[in-house]
Amino acid sequence: MELVVQGIIKAFELLISFDPEVMGITWLSLKISGTATFISLFIGVSTGTIVALTNFPGRKLVVTLINTGMGLPPVVVGLFVTILIWRNGPLGFLDILYTPYAMIIAQAIIATPIVMGISLAAIQNLPPNLRLQILSLGASRLQMVWILVKESKLPLLAAVMAGFGGVISEVGASIMVGGNIKGYSRVLTTATVMETGKGNFDIAIALGIILLLLAFMVNLFLTHVQQRQQQR
Repeated sequence: MELVVQGIIKAFELLISFDPEVMGITWLSLKISGTATFISLFIGVSTGTIVALTNFPGRKLVVTLINTGMGLPPVVVGLFVTILIWRNGPLGFLDILYTPYAMIIAQAIIATPIVMGISLAAIQNLPPNLRLQILSLGASRLQMVWILVKESKLPLLAAVMAGFGGVISEVGASIMVGGNIKGYSRVLTTATVMETGKGNFDIAIALGIILLLLAFMVNLFLTHVQQRQQQR
């Protein structure tokens, strides 16, 4: 219990003093996970919507793969991304291994199936006749899709929260592709693992609390937006 109390005190000390290293790690965590979530939102919502509105051979298999991907192990993602961007790998010429760019790629791969699965379910749960009603009013198919997405904005905001929550707390893939380099690719999760391994439990607890506060603040904002939309 004493360790936890010391960790809480340490967390407030680091926050109040605006410790440059902690602020840098926190900002990098937000930047990497935010960018990855944005990429996953673009790919996940568009792909999930297309799958939900289209009938094609093998559709059930695709839906199954999407649902399976929602539980994709981060270490597996880290392994395959590392192989792809390794100096002798297919994308080795990019020279991005152990950089924040590699971490964004890995986190985007983790978040995309989550956003895709929730988007797919959200569009599918709309009334089946809604599409016909929209088209009967003279809307084009593209306009119909846009209206359906707008009608699903509440669960889509939940998809954003789920995707961001899945990557901001991810550690396995981040260490594998980012390398946990001080001042360059070290984020809150990897720093917490490092400090725990060194036996600096007070700092590890402090970083963990800061990570929880960061996730809480982002989700508080998104929840506020979601609830405002619901009240309209």
